[in-house]
Amino acid sequence: MFSKACKYGIKAIVYIAIQSIEGKRVTLGEISKKTDTPEAFTAKILGTLSKNGLVSSFTGPNGGFEISPDKMKAVKMSDIVSVIDGDEIIWQCPLGLTGCNDENPCPVHHQFAEIRTKLTAMLVSTTVYDMATELKSNIQVLLR
Repeated sequence: MFSKACKYGIKAIVYIAIQSIEGKRVTLGEISKKTDTPEAFTAKILGTLSKNGLVSSFTGPNGGFEISPDKMKAVKMSDIVSVIDGDEIIWQCPLGLTGCNDENPCPVHHQFAEIRTKLTAMLVSTTVYDMATELKSNIQVLLR
């Protein structure tokens, strides 16, 4: 459902959050290696997340990425998805048909409405902090 960029972005920001909870700032190389994502692609995604204020980036010898506890609790999964994939992912036709809408529905349009509602609720209620603290106890899930 989410683009590869969005999946990589979620993995990266959660890894940054887990390390930030431990008081550590992490480099692009470490993020890329630990989340098994291509470094150049991850750099582009992190640039977008940083530019939109979802993570903080620092340059220089002690540079890297981090996210404050307050920001972890404020940034929702919906924010990440919106910044990387846009909001269309939620509202587009599940079959990819361009003419699908309430007046001219595709065969699964109305059945997908319930899924869309649940997905939206999950995205707006799940914070980076929630994901980080949940995965911290089982970080191997994130690092696979």
